[in-house]
Parts: sequence; C-alpha cells; structure tokens
Amino acid sequence: MKLLYKSLLIIVLFAANFIFAQNVTHAVLVKGECGMCKERIETTAKKAGAKTANWSASTKILNVEFNESETNLDTVLKKIADAGHDNERYSTTQETYNNLPDCCHYERQPSFLKTEKKDSELQYFVKGNCVSCKNRIEKAALDAGADVAVWDAPTQKITLQLDPSKTSAEAILKKIADVGHDNEMFQSTEKAYKDLPACCVYSRTLAFGEKNPLVHIDEQPSESVARKDFSDHPEHYDNSIEGVTVIKERDATALSRKDVGLTFNISGKELLKAACCNLSESFETNATVDVSYSNAVTGTKQLKMLGLDQKYTSLTKELLPEIRGLASPYGLNFIPGRWIGGIQLTKGGSTVTNGYESITGQINTELLKHSKEPETSLNIFADSNARTEANITHTSNLTQHWSQSILLHGNGTLVKSDHNNDGFLDQPTGTQLNATYLLNYTDLDHSGWATHFGINFLQDKRKAGQVDFDWQKPQISQPNYGVGIDISRFQVWNKTGHIFEGKPYQSIGWMNQFTYHQQDSFFGLRDYFGKQKTFYSNLIFESIFGNTNHKYKTGASFLYDNYDEDYLSQNFKRTETVPGLFFEYTLTGTNYTLVAGARTDFHNLAGTQFTPRLNFKYDFTPKTILRLSAGKGFRTANVFAESQGYFASNRTIEIIPNDGEIYGLKPEIAWNYGASLQQEFQFLGRKSTVVADFFRTDFQQQVLLDLDQSAQKIVFYNLNGTSFANSFQTQWDFTPIRNFEVRLAYKYYDVQADYANGRREVPFMAKHRGFLNLAYTTSKNEKGGFWTFDTTLNVVGKQLLPEMGTNPSEFQLPKYSGSFSTLNAQIAKNFNDKMRVYIGGENLTSYTQNNPIIDAANPFGNYFDGGMVYAPIMPAHIYVGFDVKF
Repeated sequence: MKLLYKSLLIIVLFAANFIFAQNVTHAVLVKGECGMCKERIETTAKKAGAKTANWSASTKILNVEFNESETNLDTVLKKIADAGHDNERYSTTQETYNNLPDCCHYERQPSFLKTEKKDSELQYFVKGNCVSCKNRIEKAALDAGADVAVWDAPTQKITLQLDPSKTSAEAILKKIADVGHDNEMFQSTEKAYKDLPACCVYSRTLAFGEKNPLVHIDEQPSESVARKDFSDHPEHYDNSIEGVTVIKERDATALSRKDVGLTFNISGKELLKAACCNLSESFETNATVDVSYSNAVTGTKQLKMLGLDQKYTSLTKELLPEIRGLASPYGLNFIPGRWIGGIQLTKGGSTVTNGYESITGQINTELLKHSKEPETSLNIFADSNARTEANITHTSNLTQHWSQSILLHGNGTLVKSDHNNDGFLDQPTGTQLNATYLLNYTDLDHSGWATHFGINFLQDKRKAGQVDFDWQKPQISQPNYGVGIDISRFQVWNKTGHIFEGKPYQSIGWMNQFTYHQQDSFFGLRDYFGKQKTFYSNLIFESIFGNTNHKYKTGASFLYDNYDEDYLSQNFKRTETVPGLFFEYTLTGTNYTLVAGARTDFHNLAGTQFTPRLNFKYDFTPKTILRLSAGKGFRTANVFAESQGYFASNRTIEIIPNDGEIYGLKPEIAWNYGASLQQEFQFLGRKSTVVADFFRTDFQQQVLLDLDQSAQKIVFYNLNGTSFANSFQTQWDFTPIRNFEVRLAYKYYDVQADYANGRREVPFMAKHRGFLNLAYTTSKNEKGGFWTFDTTLNVVGKQLLPEMGTNPSEFQLPKYSGSFSTLNAQIAKNFNDKMRVYIGGENLTSYTQNNPIIDAANPFGNYFDGGMVYAPIMPAHIYVGFDVKF
C-alpha cells in the first residue's frame, strides 16, 4: 500500500509539473544579418528546447516559446551564442564569429548585452537633456533604493549600483518614468512628461514617422527586455508586442564599415532632401559625385567622379548594366527618383564579379520592391519653368513568397523659356512616359530559392533649339535652328539565386538582361540615328575553402552588343561579343579583410583583356578603418553617343585611326589606385565621422577628345603618352545638436593628359570644390507631423576652358572661367506617415554663365557652339510637390 501511495504521489507531482510549468514566450535581441542567420538562430533555439522560434533580420528580435520544465532562456541564448550570434545575455567567441559566412558578419559593437557590468554596476538608457534632468533622474533612482546613481547626458546612460535584496533595476526605472523620463523599460505618462520644465523636454518620437516604442507603465514587460546602445541617436527606438525592441533609424547616407571598398549607401531619406526627379538629380546632396550640364541646348546633366567623366563609372541598376553605350548621354533621365529604393556608391575599382568596365567606381541603383503591407504612393511635382511630373508606385505581397511592384512615371515640359534672351530655349520641351513591372519570389528559409523579374518600357521625346523653330517644317527649309531627340527603350531582366541546403555559405546566382535602345535625332543640319541591342548574362557561384575565413566567388559572364549608327552620311556598324571568366577570393582575419579578384575577357574586337583587382580593409579599432585598393578596367569608347553634348555646334568631327577595330581606335585601359581613412568619434557628445581619401587613375590607353586643335573641330585619337587623374576628398559628417545634421567636404582634382599639342589640364574640371549640406528635422507633434529643412551649398573653383584662338575675338573664351557658388534649399511638411508637401529652390544664388552659346545669333555660321558650358545656364527657380501614400 505504501508503494502504491508513493507511486501515486510521484504521478501527481509529475502531472503538476506539467500543469503549472506553462509555456512562456520571450522577445530577445539576437544579432544577425540575413536569411542564413535566421535559419541558424531558429534551428539552434529549437535544438536547445524551444517549441517555436521566429527571428527577424530587420528588428533583430527572436520571439521564442518554451516550456520552463524543459529549458530556460539562459540555456537557449547560451546555445545561440555558441552558434555564433551575440545576444542580450551572451557573446560568441571571436573565432566562432570569424567562421560565420561573410553575409552573416554583423557589427559586434555596440553590444546587445542587456547590462554592461563593471564592478557590479548596471547601465540603462534614460532620456533627458540638461542638469535639471540629471538631478531629477538621479534623485528618483536613489529614492527607489539605488545605492549609487549617475546619469550622463551625452550618452543618455544611467549607471546604477544596487543591492538586489532591497530593490531592482525595474523598480528604479519605473520610478524614473514616474517623474517624467522615458527609459528602455518604461514610458512616462503624458502628464508627467508635460509637467517637465521647458529645458527638460526631450524628443519622444522618431524623426521619420516611427511610433514611440517604450512599454507603457500599465503594461507588464516581459522577463527579457530587449535593448540597444542608444549612444548615436538616443531617440531611435521601436516596439514589439512582447517587450521593448529597438531599431536604429537608417542614416540618409551611411558609409559602410563592413564593406571592403569605400561604399556609401544612399537611402530614400537622402533622396527626399532635393527635387530628385531622376537619377542625375539624386546626387545634389552628395559630396562624392559632381553634377554638371553637358551643353547649353539639350539641358542634360552628366556626372563626374574622381575627376573623370561618367563614362568611366559603372552605372548599374539591380547590379545589371544600365547607363552605357548609346544610353550614355541621356540615361540618367531614365530612372525616376521616386522609383529608387536605394543607391550604393563605391569609389575606386569594384568587384570583378560585376564586369570589367568600372574604372573610377560603381553606382548601383535598387528599385522599390518590398513592403510589409500593400502600399500605393502618388507624387506630383512642378517647377517655375513649367516642368511637371507624376509618379505612381505600388508594392504589394501576392502570396507568402511572391510580391510585385508597379512603377509608373510621366513628365512634361510644355512651356518655352528663354531667360537670357539669346533666342534659344533654356531647356527642351517634350514628354517622357516610363513604366516598369517587378515580380519577386523569395523562399530562402525553406527551399533556398529566390528570383526577381523585371520589364521596362520608355518613350522620351525632346525638342530644343531656337524659340521660333517651326516644328511643322523640316530643318532644311527654314532659317531657325532646331534639335529633336526621340528615344525608345525596352528592357527585360531576371535574377535567380539558390542557397544550398545545409550549406548556408554556398550559393549560386544567374542574372540575364536584354536591352533594346533606339535614338532618332537631329541637331540643326546634323542627323544622328542609333540602335543598340544588348544581351548580358552573369553566372556566379560562391562557396568556401575549409571555413568561412576563406571564401571565394567564381563564374562566367557573356556580353553581346550590337550597334548600328548613322552620323550624317556615314554608317558605323559593329558587334561586340565578350565571354569572360572570373575568380575572387576573400580572406577574413580578426581585424582585416582582403579581397583579391581577377577576370579574363575574350573580346572579339579589343582582344583578350586581363583585369585584376585588389581591395584591403584594416580595422585599427571598430571606429578607425583603413582601406586600400588597386585595380584595372577597360572599355570601348562610343565616340558619337558619348559626345552628343558637342553636337549642338558647327564643329566637324574628325577621327584619327590607330589600327583599332572600333571607329579605328583602340580600347581604353586604365589602372586605379586608392587609399582612404575613416574615423568615427564623439563630437559634442554625438556621433561624428571623418573620411579622407585619395585616388589616382593612370591610363595605359585612352580615347582623347581634343577641342583645342581648332574651334571648328572635335578630334578623337588614341593617347600617345601619359594621362592621369588625381582626386583627394575629405568629408566630415556630424550632428552638433539633436536632429541637425551637417556634411562638410572639400575636393581637389588634378587631371592632365598628353594631347597632340602637349600636356595640359583636361578642360571643364575645377581643381578646387567645396561642399556644405545642412539638414534639420523637427520633433513630431501629437498628430505625427514634423518639418524638415535642407540646404546645400556648392563652391566651384576656376576651370580651364578650351582654346578658341581660331575664332574672332568676340567668339573666344578666357583661358579660365571664374569661380562660382550654387545654393539649393528645400522645406517639407510631413503631416503624418502618409502625406508630405514640399517646396524648394535650385541655384538660389542665380549664378549663370554669360553667353553659354557662342554666336547664338548665327546658328549655321562657322562659330556657333553650344557645348562650351562650365556653369549653370538656368537662373534660380522654385519647385513644389507632394507625396501621398495609400
């Protein structure tokens, strides 16, 4: 009988254990980056006894559920740290971290550890501003039982020492919230916050529409309260149902500390600072890229980087070739600003996996693709020159794995303007219709597959020239000068990738794109017609040697270009086929990363080309980073398409052949070398970054455009001698006060070449440039509204101008231009997350070039020239617009 009683007792106790040991759920911070991290974290948690585990790469939050009789949170987080992921209780070892795949390497500082212990001290984040805040916070902490309480305003941290038998951190932080100060566990009541003195009122909301996340005092926080280091921006929080989680607001322009190359990530937030109607206007608040007009007739803009024309920069969309070949002169107008999800700008030689054409760097544009909820946006824009635009973007999820984007754009300039009264339109009239459809599939967590499909159609028609040109008559039958440009463009592309099961470090991807581009145009009596058909394919395989300290990428690419050009009475046809092979090795050490790559391309016209590239990054500290790079690139010049800025003139085009297969010219080959130092530090208690970089480009072969032999000629020939470009830039980004961002930069260029008449500076390139951008955002009001203010000042030094001694004196240019400054500014009112109204002005200094068109009164004479542009040709103008999201 006793045995029976004992057995029954054991059964009862065992059952009670299951009855009272209920499943519990926790939300905890775990560091990671990608889909591979997600699989590793969730699998490890389940192996440690969790019933369910769901980790988000965007919020870094792991929602984990388990039965307390089977495991506990400590065990789960310890196992996750052992697998390589820092979390709020445990950190992994450096060796385990290094062995993670490259895509999984997250930033280890600041730490997620829930408390920073130092001699039994605890640290938490508490909001406040001044000495009055400090006194109030510390008194509340001591009243709640703390033995020591020290609050620091610059870091927003309170350091506590306490006896756990008498009080707890939760009790202390609750008391601090009661007296009006939000912290990482509790939010103050609205009454307590409003009762604070004026000097103590701090920002309770994000600058860009996120809700204040802190757990309200009438809610019960979870056992693990997730948190982050707020040392950069203490106001940047977000929330979750289970507890407090924190998301740092993405910087408008962020210099990546992880990338081996000098890469700037430009977000949509940066693009909203200016009119940003197309890609050429997306860099007005960026110090790295120089934007200038190509001529005084067509009004198109061109980019320059590291002192060289945009043709030496690889311009891609979705990592696929985009603005090249016949699209070079006008392609920047083909990507509307409201379509852009982000831009990655890399200075110097980029990875060999993306091709051989990058010499000074790469600018990659990502289109809007993903959204958590269906969203439709409408943008309307108009300026004082009667330029109008409309953009409609729609993103939505079709199923769990399928999503779509519909991007529509239309613009038109219908009113003629001639501010300088020279008889020529200051900007072309005309219209553009542009439509893109994107379809995406993602299932990396289960099947390991993802694919992206896109299709685009564009029609762009522009009319320029003299105001009195009669478009009902052909050019030959009237005395007025006209310019007509009609471009049609069609693209279809696909990118598909697969991650191998059980091998998160191993993947394969295949990209394909077909492009058809046609331009029909005339410039006075000069006709130009061009067609280009391009097919591009790139297959990339990625894996490791032994462990993830030794990674490699290898693959094959193929490029097909078919060109058919008519210039005046001459026809130029060619077909370029370029199969290529590449290999890239990445070595990751404790505080350094080395990326060495090379590719061989078998060009049917330019011959076999070998392209090596090397990038090295060394972290002296997490905030002091040195980068070195060296690499080679080559390209084939499209002399007519790339020189259309000079077509609006009466210069004749002369090509001096050099036994080449493309216009009789040899391809362009150049080496680029660079070094940069990135330093982050605290300035006025806030994050500050200084970057200094130097790049040099040396041409082995180059197609020179010579404007100096005669004012009546454009001469193309291959370089015979030396050509180089030196570029130095230093940039300082800092935040003197909360919500006020400052970007200050200086650039120096030395660009020279051995022309037929001797070595001289390349024209239209200022040696000295200055840049200042100021951006301020107000705190949100009760309805979620806020204001943004932005202004950009560009200072451009004197520029060498082409020699025009063969012209009469009244049609000559001075040797150097004068220095000048331009000022852009914008004010925007965000009523809430859904509606935004903005007004801005460009070239508010109203500086314009005098007589930008030489001999404008006689456009068919020997001296007419609309290509000698070195400064703005449009005076100050105002624009307005609004954005609405549905």
